[in-house]
Amino acid sequence: MSSVDTTPADTEGVVAIFRRVLETDDVAPESDFFLLGGDSLIATRVLSAVARTYGVELSFDDFVLAPTPAGLAALIGAAG
Repeated sequence: MSSVDTTPADTEGVVAIFRRVLETDDVAPESDFFLLGGDSLIATRVLSAVARTYGVELSFDDFVLAPTPAGLAALIGAAG
């Protein structure tokens, strides 16, 4: 039995990951991770949480091209 959850990606789920990792409630679906104070090291925590939660491995390049919860949710949906 795998410990990876394969929950379908939803924007609110990714918003929750951003809020937890960035330690702020000031995150909306279109909030840019980097404008909220995130950096490349913190981004790896988001990518790790996405992999654990959704069973999808995204690259840092994917993250840079879609640095919002809505953008990541779309990539997760397309990959899953």
